[in-house]
Amino acid sequence: MFNISKAKAKQNPFCVVLISEEAMQSVPDTIYSIKDLERLSGVKAHTIRMWEQRYNLLTPLRSDTNIRNYSGEELRKLLNVAVLNQKGLRISDIVKMSPDEINARVVEFTSDFGDHRVQVEGLVIAMIDLDEARFNHILAGSTLRIGFENTMLQVIYPFFKKVGVLWLTGSINAAQEHFISNLIRQKLVVAIDSLPGQRRPDARTFLLFLPEGELHEMGLLFHSYLIQRAGHKVIYLGQSVPLKDLQEVLRIQKPDECVTALLSYNAKEDIEAVLNAIVRVTGELPVHVVNSFQRDFSFSAPSTVRFSESVQDFKTAL
Repeated sequence: MFNISKAKAKQNPFCVVLISEEAMQSVPDTIYSIKDLERLSGVKAHTIRMWEQRYNLLTPLRSDTNIRNYSGEELRKLLNVAVLNQKGLRISDIVKMSPDEINARVVEFTSDFGDHRVQVEGLVIAMIDLDEARFNHILAGSTLRIGFENTMLQVIYPFFKKVGVLWLTGSINAAQEHFISNLIRQKLVVAIDSLPGQRRPDARTFLLFLPEGELHEMGLLFHSYLIQRAGHKVIYLGQSVPLKDLQEVLRIQKPDECVTALLSYNAKEDIEAVLNAIVRVTGELPVHVVNSFQRDFSFSAPSTVRFSESVQDFKTAL
């Protein structure tokens, strides 16, 4: 048996290193601070300490300076307890349950596809545990109940917002983020391939791309789904497209509009510079900048640039 080395995957997501299962036993578990637990579970640090002292819920490791640290197993326990607590179970009752009982109740609650908050927490657990089966269970149940589009808007987008915070604070690692992102990407590709492909009489052609260096294509894929579902044509270039290549595509094809996203840029001057560079290539073509996470784009932009403040805004434009 072989496994992917998480350490190597974190250094280079395109590098797959095979090591023996026996060797994996010597790889130390990820260690989390109490702040990491707070961010991941939504349970305040002082509440975690109280649960430790009163109910012996967790057993932290302590450094030489008496700082609490927690293993991955302790984190998983807290995440499951947090889901049950959010659903109204008292902590004094939860601690009396066996691990199997806790897991069974969590599975039961994450099957309540009307509670999107619990679905998001379930996806966090799936990400931490690298649990594809749990992920598929949540996505399939939610899609069956409210449809794929609403699952994306009401479950996946809030989940990605939380992942963004966890990533920025160092509470999750690259392997976990790549694992869950690739699973969601697979679902988006399957959903796009499942569309009937019928074009409306007034169908427009949309060119979708991300500028060079921009790798976060999940929102772009979802907009590709929305465009094709509305009966329009898509030319999908994907992530990190050099402007000279974009220029060549525009020479070959004659799209009616362009769609892009800017998630890796934070400073307004950087965003303005990228947009101006894009418009120098796209000319008079309308350029939609999808703003799925409602970032502040309140600055002067070229007249052909259109910001979509929400997915609904973009759907209305279609």
